Order: sequence, then structure tokens, then C-alpha cells
Amino acid sequence: MKISIAILALNEAANLRRTLPSVAWADELVLVDSGSTDETIAIAEEFGVKVFTEAWKGYGPQMNSAIDKCTSEWVFSLDADEEMTPELRAEIRALLAGTPEYEAYWVPRLNQVFGRWMRHGGQYPDYKLRLFRQGTARLPEDTEPHATPKWAGPKGKLRSDLLHYQYPTVALYLEHMNRYSSASVKLVLRRGRSCRRLMQFVAMVVINPALTFVWNFICRGGFLDGREGLLFHLYHSGYTSWKYAKAWEATREVTGKSST
Repeated sequence: MKISIAILALNEAANLRRTLPSVAWADELVLVDSGSTDETIAIAEEFGVKVFTEAWKGYGPQMNSAIDKCTSEWVFSLDADEEMTPELRAEIRALLAGTPEYEAYWVPRLNQVFGRWMRHGGQYPDYKLRLFRQGTARLPEDTEPHATPKWAGPKGKLRSDLLHYQYPTVALYLEHMNRYSSASVKLVLRRGRSCRRLMQFVAMVVINPALTFVWNFICRGGFLDGREGLLFHLYHSGYTSWKYAKAWEATREVTGKSST
């Protein structure tokens, strides 16, 4: 059975030289670009990728668009900063050479943060639903700022890792978390966590982030990932606080406008 790789990109020239060779074996490579100004498109075309250019619609809608453009029976959704290991490639090829038991498969992902592979603190195995039969899994389009494919049916699990070069620098991590926390505001408000009440504000902006740090860094062994683990879990707790603080701020701004 044939397989297509669905990729999103925006100025990913630095990553594609690593990512595309790892999936060059696939029957079809589809990339949806949202306006790159570097060599992203030129590099993709070197590898025979089918390139489409579309305005950014949000991660979910954009990846669904890439998936819809795939023509193979099976699809693997891949981020431009990820790399398929030879072991994962061999496992997928062996699976598709037979009769797959499931319509979709979880893939373990190993994340590199600040130059270190994160194996503790709940960061591994970071299972993602990435391999699925065309027409099954879809990404939610109006909730998460960085959604993953969803499928309600039974799912299998692969054993081999997908490598994710997630955050090479502290600056990039902080920039992403600032953007993601802003994008999460609508979801937070939809869940009724506006933090307008003082107790909810303290619980979500202060207590929840502190407990998140204790749980991941201490209880789940995040400290075993050294200084990088400390920085990652510390800043992740900050992100948790930011999204609720921004939800409170957005509600306050709307209330202020309605009272004028």
C-alpha cells in the first residue's frame, strides 16, 4: 500500500535538509507552504515534493488541507522540524506491506529541547497520532493552536521513534509559548475559565502553574534531564500561567469596552 507524507512549512529551509531525506522513500511528499521567503520551496522541489502555497488558516485547517491533497491510501502527517528514524521507516514499510490491523497508529516522539533529548518529566514517549488511512483521522480546526490528528476508532502503537527538534534555543521557545498562549485564549474562555473571579484567577494563574512544575519536574523526574529539563519545565509552567492571564485580560478588555 502506498503512503503520502503531509508537511506544513514557513521558512523551514534550515530544517528541510534534514527532514526530507528521512521521508524520501515515501510514494508522495506533499508540502503546503504559507508564504516562505527563504529557500523552503526550492529545497522541497529538489526532493520532488508537490508544493502548494496557501495563506495561513491555523494549524488544524492547514494540515487538513495538506492531508486532503495526498493521493495515497495511507498518510503520515509530519512537521518540518521532525525527522523519521530509519527504524520508524522500516516499521512503517513492514506494516503497510501486510494487512494493517488498525486504521490509525500512535507514533512515539522523542523531543530535543535546548540541544538535549528529553526522556523524563512526561516528555517521552510523547505519542502522536501520525499514521492513518486516508479519510479517517482529521485535525480539530477551532480549538488547539497546535492540534494533532484525531480518530475515534481503535488505534495501534508503533515502537520506533519520530525525532522532533523542537526548541533549539530559549528565545525560540519563549516566542512560541507567547504565541501559543495568545492562540489558546479562545479555547480557555470557551471552557469557562475567564479567571474573572479572584479565587479562579489565583488558582489558574498561580497555583496551577506551580503544581504543574512540581508534578513534571519532581514527581515525574524532569530533573533527570539536567539544566535543560529545569528550564523547559520552568518556562512551561510560565506558559500555563500566561494563557490564563491573557484570558483574564481579554475578558477585562471586553467588559471595559461594554461599560463605556
